[in-house]
Amino acid sequence: MTGSLPPSTALPSRPDPAFERFARLVRRQLDVPVALVTLVSGEQQVFPGAVGLPEPWQSTRCTPLSHSFCQHVVRSAAPLVITDARTEPLVADNLAIPDLHVIAYAGVPLTDADGTVVGSLCAIDHRPRTWSDEDLAVLTDLAGACSSELQLGQAQQRVSEAGARAEQVSVQQDVDRARSALALAAGQVGTFDMDLATGALTVDDRLLELSGMDRATFTGRPEDVYARVHPDDVADVVARVEHAVDTGGTYAAEYRIVLGDGSCRWLTARGEVVGGTGNAARRLVGVVHDITAQRSPLQLAAQALESMAVGYLTMDVDWRITYVNDEAEHALGLPRDQLVGGIIWELFPGTVGTEFEAGYRRAADTGEPYTFDAHYPEPLNAWYEVRANPEHGGVALYFTDITTRVGVQQQSERAAAREQLLGRITEELVGTLDADEAAQRLSRLVVPAIADWCIVTLGDDDLAAGARRGLRSAASWHRDAAMRETTAAYAQARLGSLEDDAVLVRAMRTGQLQLIDAHATAQVEEMLAEGPAQELMGALAPEAVAVLPLPGRHGPVGILSLANGAARGSFTPEDLVTARHAAARSGLVLDNARLFRQQRGLAEGFQRSLLTPPPEPDHVQIVVRYVPAGQAAEVGGDWYDAFLQPSGATVLVIGDVVGHDVQAAAAMGQARTIVRALAARDHDGPAAVMTEVEQVMQTLQSGIMATAVVARLEQTDEEHAAGLARLRWSNAGHPPPMVVSPDGEVRVLDGGRPDLLLGVRPDAPRREAQVTLPWRSVVLLYTDGLVETRHEDIDHGLARLQRLLGELAGRDLDELCDEVLARMLPTNPGDDVALVAIQLHPQDRPRPPQAGPNRVPPNVPAD
Repeated sequence: MTGSLPPSTALPSRPDPAFERFARLVRRQLDVPVALVTLVSGEQQVFPGAVGLPEPWQSTRCTPLSHSFCQHVVRSAAPLVITDARTEPLVADNLAIPDLHVIAYAGVPLTDADGTVVGSLCAIDHRPRTWSDEDLAVLTDLAGACSSELQLGQAQQRVSEAGARAEQVSVQQDVDRARSALALAAGQVGTFDMDLATGALTVDDRLLELSGMDRATFTGRPEDVYARVHPDDVADVVARVEHAVDTGGTYAAEYRIVLGDGSCRWLTARGEVVGGTGNAARRLVGVVHDITAQRSPLQLAAQALESMAVGYLTMDVDWRITYVNDEAEHALGLPRDQLVGGIIWELFPGTVGTEFEAGYRRAADTGEPYTFDAHYPEPLNAWYEVRANPEHGGVALYFTDITTRVGVQQQSERAAAREQLLGRITEELVGTLDADEAAQRLSRLVVPAIADWCIVTLGDDDLAAGARRGLRSAASWHRDAAMRETTAAYAQARLGSLEDDAVLVRAMRTGQLQLIDAHATAQVEEMLAEGPAQELMGALAPEAVAVLPLPGRHGPVGILSLANGAARGSFTPEDLVTARHAAARSGLVLDNARLFRQQRGLAEGFQRSLLTPPPEPDHVQIVVRYVPAGQAAEVGGDWYDAFLQPSGATVLVIGDVVGHDVQAAAAMGQARTIVRALAARDHDGPAAVMTEVEQVMQTLQSGIMATAVVARLEQTDEEHAAGLARLRWSNAGHPPPMVVSPDGEVRVLDGGRPDLLLGVRPDAPRREAQVTLPWRSVVLLYTDGLVETRHEDIDHGLARLQRLLGELAGRDLDELCDEVLARMLPTNPGDDVALVAIQLHPQDRPRPPQAGPNRVPPNVPAD
């Protein structure tokens, strides 16, 4: 009949063991996370039986109807089956979806003694699910048994209230109720009832049929059933029955029955011991169900599991191994009978506290699969790829031995690391042209990458092939900071202690790797003369030593000595291959640095030979500087000059020939000579000098193009009396001079737009500008390499120089020039730089020492 919603006072509000059992049966039979026995009133629903209900509902055991799907079962008096509640209009707004995580729902009505629907027995899943006919049949059968339990409780309550008798429910009623509930729970099942006092077994016709027996042959003894059980299963079945009897608990087994035609039928049996204490009052009652249809796919699945090339292992909620396949036995190195039944942490203690344990527990705690790679130590000593998957309340492991794959991967990674190391060696060493700095960088790159400690020994630039003289220890390094001083001391002491057969000497002589693969300490000590070097070698205690020449174009330019301690042991073949490549690359870079030093020395010598020291006129201090470019070939274009005219005026010249090579240096020599020769005569001024220079260059067809500033420092008697001097200049496309006033103000002497550079158009007009300077003023002329680089344009460079001169105002002129170069130029300048600076010292007092000894040409007035 159609159910109504009874008042809440009629509902039991506390958990009931019988209803709890039904909830557990639903959860186990249908494999769902939540199963409920629900009773509904007009105000709320309660759960006298609940398994898997989240908090706080598990504690309170009740919810309002806003969380109830079961109210629809009661109102309709019919089952309610929902695949996905989020898309079902009937319950789409129900709060059970977000609060109780109800997605899939199957509920069957529960009726009381009057046939009224008062609740439901329901199964709940947290994800969409299509309920099978078998699912619904099992749920319906269990709901019928649960209704009987509900009706029996109501009858007992009525009997108690009437006071008819205090003990109404007999042991036989308890047996009947349990057997009925278990029978209905499985659906289409046979039942059994074994008297534990007599051993008599009572079975129904369905159980006889399932067991391949009939009434005529059944004697009422358990042995009749055992005789039909497959020989491989009978011992397990008997043991499970005896365990249930001994413990007074439950009985569960799956086994095969051998039929008359030799085929087998799979049965599942479930039972429990009921009744009072002592065998006289106790029975083992239960049900048996045919699971052949379900077992056949499971057998196929089991065969698939056994044939998989992947190890498969299952564990229950207590981390006890319940199944392993053949591949798992092979991978784990233990037979199945030693694995099944054991605790994973006890059988494999190497998992404890490692990524294995973390991965297993993560899968169990989150309910989500987790995949990882990890290495298990001895005795397995193997790498595994593991997928930990939550299954049936426990965790299943799918794993594969990937030791070979990891080995290949690690080998590839080591090869990549070696290439990276060699790339870094090339990059780091090419980044410096200083041999000692290169040696320091090399020592820190190879340690600890391929050795525990090392020493880099370099030769002089004129080192002869195979020679021992001219060698020096340039760098050393040890991976242990406490041993670095010892390593450095040995590096310095060993060169003077080497015997003729020492590995370093052999490496220099032969140009080949020298290797001591084991017990190196004693062998190396024999190659050293007695003294500090031997003692230091004993302290360093190498197990293996490799000495490699650093090859140059005409023989070794040095030696790379590598050593390993006892813990690291011998060099691997990969280490030696890497060491050879490292030595080859390092030798080439160091040889290039040697060639650079030689070329740079020649270039600087040539360049400086073209530049002369400045004069020292009275009370005028002149300072000149020249810095070559960082590259060996980048020489030549820039020049400075300072000299006196016969009238006593001081001429300053700064110039830059277009180009950066030796030819530019030669052209600079010509241009400087032309300017010097013409400007050394008294004439109208700097603009006139520029015009004459153009004419001479055209006449000589020099083809030279250059920027230049020619300036002349002049002074009349009136200016001398006033403490002033005058600077006249002409600018041919060159960066403008700068003046630092006595008060620290810095001015750029742009004089308007610069004229065209020299060598472009012989008839180009030339202009002059002039400025009056007080005593203590500083004038700075410079080439463009000071203010222009590939990373900074000339406008920014000029602004930076102007700010810097303001900061340096008041410094001694030599110090000012040195600071300007240090702060304005990068470590490895890309262009050469020349500058000339003058400072006007007061002329009303003795000549200052920094102005020099007053050396002037004989045809120039001394003051």
